[in-house]
Amino acid sequence: MANRSRAFSTTAALLGWFALTLQLILTIQLAVDNSSSVPAALWQWIGYFTITTNILVALALSASALGQRGAETKFFGRPDVHSMIAMSIVIVSLIYNLLLRQLWHPHGWQLLADVLMHDVMPLLFLLHWWLVIPKTSLHWRQVGAWQIYPAAYFVYAIARGALNGWYPYPFLDVPTLGYLRVLINAAVILLAFVAVGLGLVALARQQSRGVSKALEH
Repeated sequence: MANRSRAFSTTAALLGWFALTLQLILTIQLAVDNSSSVPAALWQWIGYFTITTNILVALALSASALGQRGAETKFFGRPDVHSMIAMSIVIVSLIYNLLLRQLWHPHGWQLLADVLMHDVMPLLFLLHWWLVIPKTSLHWRQVGAWQIYPAAYFVYAIARGALNGWYPYPFLDVPTLGYLRVLINAAVILLAFVAVGLGLVALARQQSRGVSKALEH
């Protein structure tokens, strides 16, 4: 069972890193075609919540694949960290599919990267979280701490936009919407993060109760 879990984690991690690398190559290629620079492409690539969250997904899967070999793998292997990342990648998929997918129509390699990061990796990571990660240590109060990551990203995105006028998502576009509307949008999305986080803890507790009952018999 342990070998199969590690094989699953390894395969999913490799697919996650492939998707990130592919999107980075495509971003650099587009920048070069538009007479921009590679550093500018890197700066834009890391500006998306989709990218930062998929990096966390790949790191967490890699930690599971490698086992506890140092401080980094121990951190990313923690159930609460895995659950925070699971919450975040679920929101990535939900927001993209509900609000953003209809705004553009990628094709070729870009379509592959798009599907991998917004559809395949969220599903694989949720399966990994459900099947591989022990969850008896999860508590409701941890959901509040999990909001530090999306809140920090919001501050980061708004600060970047204030400096160079580029906002990664339409619902964060301050020049078009104004700060008040953007703050309202962010608050609504934060509530969605909290709801998903609470849902994951509820699932984890249900799973733990099921395991306990099975052991009793």
